[in-house]
Amino acid sequence: RGTLNTLLELGVVPVVNENDTVVTEEIRFGDNDTLAALVANLIDADALLLLTDQQGMYREDPRRNPDAELLQSCDVHDPTLDAMAGEGGALGRGGMVTKLRAARLAARSGTETIIASGRVGNIITRVTTGDAIGTWFRTGKQPENARKQWLAGMVQVQGSLELDEGAVRVLRESGRSLLAVGVRAVQGNFTLGEMVSCVDGNGSEVARGLVNYSAEEARRIMGRPSGDIEGVLGYLRDEELIHRDNLVLL
Repeated sequence: RGTLNTLLELGVVPVVNENDTVVTEEIRFGDNDTLAALVANLIDADALLLLTDQQGMYREDPRRNPDAELLQSCDVHDPTLDAMAGEGGALGRGGMVTKLRAARLAARSGTETIIASGRVGNIITRVTTGDAIGTWFRTGKQPENARKQWLAGMVQVQGSLELDEGAVRVLRESGRSLLAVGVRAVQGNFTLGEMVSCVDGNGSEVARGLVNYSAEEARRIMGRPSGDIEGVLGYLRDEELIHRDNLVLL
C-alpha cells in the first residue's frame, strides 16, 4: 500500500501482473481480475476498470443471443447477476464469473467497477470522462466507511499491542493515529503491514489496524515519542505505529 501510493504521488503508473515468468503456484491469486480488485482495495481506488472481449455484462450470453441486453448500471450485490455471468471464453482464464467476483471484492473498500471492451478506442479516457459505455457496478457505499468495514472484517490478526490509558482514550475520543509512545507491551511476531489487535490493560480489544513496524521494531520503540524512533532504529518509516486511515475502532 505504501509503495503503490508513493509511486502514484510521484506520477509513476505501477504495473502489477500475475502472469510473471517466475511466478509459482503457491503465490498465485488465480487471475488478474482478482489481483486488480485487491490492488483497488489497497489504494482505496474510486473505480476499477476491467477490460474484456465483450462490451460489458449482458443479461444473456451475446455469443448465443446476438440481441442480448447489455447491462449499463446495476448494484454489484444484486443476486440475479450470478445467473447472468457465464464461464470464460477462449481468451484468457477469467470470464464474467471472475469479473463479477472481482467487482464484489473491490466493493469491500467502496470501489465501483466498470466492465468494458478493451477493443474500443480510447476506452480508458472515455470511461474516466463519464461516457455511457460498458457495465457500471455500483456499491452504494462511501469509500472511507467501506474501508473501515473491510478492516473490521479481517480475521487474521497476527499479534497485539497493549495500550496505556491515555492511548485508549485518544483512540476512542479523538479518532487519531496510534503512536508508539502509547504502547506498553507487544505480543506476537507480526511483520510490517499485518493486522494487529489493540487492547487495553484488561486485555479487551479496543481497535485493530495495519501496523507500520514489525513486532521486533515495535518492541524497541514502544513507550517512546515519535521523535525518538529514528535514533532507536536508525531510520524513520512512519511517525505513527498505526495510521488512523488503517485503524478501526471496535
